[in-house]
Amino acid sequence: MEEKNYDALKLENQLCFPLYAASREVIKKYRPLLETLDLTYTQYITMMVFWVEQKINVKELGRRLFLDSGTLTPVLKSLEAKGLVRRYRSAADERVLTVEITEQGTALRERALTVPAAIAACIPLEPQKAIQLYGLLYEMLDALQKEDK
Repeated sequence: MEEKNYDALKLENQLCFPLYAASREVIKKYRPLLETLDLTYTQYITMMVFWVEQKINVKELGRRLFLDSGTLTPVLKSLEAKGLVRRYRSAADERVLTVEITEQGTALRERALTVPAAIAACIPLEPQKAIQLYGLLYEMLDALQKEDK
């Protein structure tokens, strides 16, 4: 069989690989910044939702973060153990688990203010290209989610 038939299997021809590698490299840049907050990257993005929403049910939180409950549950337990959120069952429907930010979690937001600018300084993209990339990634995420429904 001709080598050309195998071009689709070359790493440099895969869209998924630079997405994966770039994601790992960016998250690696977050690590030292988030250590000062005692958060992992997944805990940080979870807290970002709470800093806006204050209270949200787990199903909606998972949808917003593109995380399943198997990934989200340990993150929420860890955040609760740190005193940043509290989890409770809905009185109206015990199947619904609600999570709410605590005062301590709200206070952490102030300390996290420096993180976005520090990360932006680490990413060697012109602002316009970063905006374009952001839009393309969300366009792709939206399309993939529509396929899953």
